[in-house]
Amino acid sequence: MWEEAPTRPGLAGKGIVLAAACLAILFPLWIVVVTSVSSRETIEAAGGLVIVPKDLTLVAYRELLSGGQVQRAALVSLGVTLVGTVFSMVVSIGCAFGLSRPGSVGHRWILMTLLATMFFGAGLIPTYLLVQALGLTDTYLALILPSAVSVFNILVLRSFFMNISPELLDSARIDGAGDLRILWRIVMPLSRAVIAVIALFYAVGYWSAWFNASIYLTDQSMMPLQNVMIQLVQKQEPPTGLGQQIKTGALSPLAVQMAVMVMALLPVAVASPFVQKHFRKGMLTGAVKG
Repeated sequence: MWEEAPTRPGLAGKGIVLAAACLAILFPLWIVVVTSVSSRETIEAAGGLVIVPKDLTLVAYRELLSGGQVQRAALVSLGVTLVGTVFSMVVSIGCAFGLSRPGSVGHRWILMTLLATMFFGAGLIPTYLLVQALGLTDTYLALILPSAVSVFNILVLRSFFMNISPELLDSARIDGAGDLRILWRIVMPLSRAVIAVIALFYAVGYWSAWFNASIYLTDQSMMPLQNVMIQLVQKQEPPTGLGQQIKTGALSPLAVQMAVMVMALLPVAVASPFVQKHFRKGMLTGAVKG
């Protein structure tokens, strides 16, 4: 109440800063989208990236989605994201709920072990040897299991679960509800905000991941979309089905690169607004105590 009301110059300055920040973010995205729907002649006339739209065409998207490696890579990324997010959420919620109960067996030792993994890691070579010894190389499980659980996400979920009234859980237990029923019927409905945020974190992580595929996969037909995009951006061998069209001039390599980038960004851009309303409640409430 002791704060002064914002002045008009102050409000105008904030508006200018926010507008400049939005422009700095949206302008590169505009260039990527416009270039992806531009014809080869328009791109050549612009000398590269296109700013002003002209002679728009969806030929790059049509060819990318008509089959071949890019379409398969998109399906691989989608499948890994869905399966990996569900698996990670099941493990994280179960672990966080167990650690949020003070009387759980080995509560303190398990928590300390998880915290230690945030500061100490085995390294790349031991991790690769472990994945190889488990027979996960050249399998889709290699894209999920090595990065399936984030200790930070578990701690956020645990903190949120600890904020739930113990009397509410005790009353359910008196009525005969078991731990799984309490988790499913009481804890998870009350934690929709933080669960939505953590699920988005996991989904974005799986969708954007490329490092595990570059290490554990050798079959090009199993590569996710991000790795195919890297091949295009680095101007390596074009994906199957596009190389001949690019060589003959039917497609612009730059339009194909921008189209793959849009395809990689689109799912995150579509999902983020639906989870945005949960961010403040989910993250701040889940980090109040720990």
